Amino acid sequence: MQDQAMIQTSNAALIGTARDWCAAGHGVALAFVIETWGSSPRPVGSIMVIRDDGAIEGSVSGGCVEAAVIAAGQDAITHGAGQQLAFGVADAMAWEVGLSCGGRIAVLVTPILDVTNKGATAQGVPLDNLHAMAVAADERHAFCLALDAHTGEAQGLTFGIAPQRSGLNEAGSCFQFHQVPPHRLIIIGAVHIAQSLAVMATQAGYGVVVIDPRSRFATPERFPGVELLVGWPDEMMADLELDHATAVVTLTHDPKIDDPALITALHQPAFYIASLGSRRTHAARCDRLQEAGCSAAQIARIAGPAGLNIHAKTPAEIAVSILAQMIAAHRQAGDVG
Repeated sequence: MQDQAMIQTSNAALIGTARDWCAAGHGVALAFVIETWGSSPRPVGSIMVIRDDGAIEGSVSGGCVEAAVIAAGQDAITHGAGQQLAFGVADAMAWEVGLSCGGRIAVLVTPILDVTNKGATAQGVPLDNLHAMAVAADERHAFCLALDAHTGEAQGLTFGIAPQRSGLNEAGSCFQFHQVPPHRLIIIGAVHIAQSLAVMATQAGYGVVVIDPRSRFATPERFPGVELLVGWPDEMMADLELDHATAVVTLTHDPKIDDPALITALHQPAFYIASLGSRRTHAARCDRLQEAGCSAAQIARIAGPAGLNIHAKTPAEIAVSILAQMIAAHRQAGDVG
């Protein structure tokens, strides 16, 4: 079953897909996993986006009930009203989608209401709500969309709420879909360790950004599928919101590159800040940061040397130690996602 961090990352992209499809003139419906019993292929809060021509993005079941959900989505687009669907996942099918035994899931299908289906009796998510959600997801702002759990009618959209997990209210009448900023790792230095760390962190469900002013290192060939920013870290990070779901790791050993990035991060609520180097290197780093005006409490936030002490030697082993330490910080913080 997918981890919540990966679900949040995927959902942010899927909301953007729904917006883009609507902008291209398509009818669109959203399908949410709203409840599960026993084993289930996808957790509560998972999304599928359904287009009027049958195209889809995302998943609510790992493939075992998608056809019925797609048909319900197209019906919702046509009639401007949603519905709740319940499915059982048989033991035989469960094996096919990676589960040890069967279970049940409830899926809420609801249309995006645009000018073509926003009649007097239409029940769904207004197009302006979708746009607002997409902007919030792009800008890494938390929000909650409340939906009638039976009809899919939007009951409210709020922003800036404390991170929570998606789910039904006690009465089972309202489904609250919570989207929080997906966890993200900003790597300073496009070095060999960064190549391994970027791949591993992506597989663990983190969004990854690599920053380096040296364009010969920060190339798509060395970092395929990773967001690359070529420039001085403090300047590049000024446009990135280093929120509670962001981690920062510096890897260059070059104070001209690492120190400005650390100073920027230490003034933000990043959940994990780490810097590569020996204990002697880290002591000298701390002296420089103190001279730059960072407080002792701020400097104490830095994990240095970066990574768990597993006697790592190779770039990949060092990346494992850093990722493990970052995941521990993530989980100990108790964050949703």
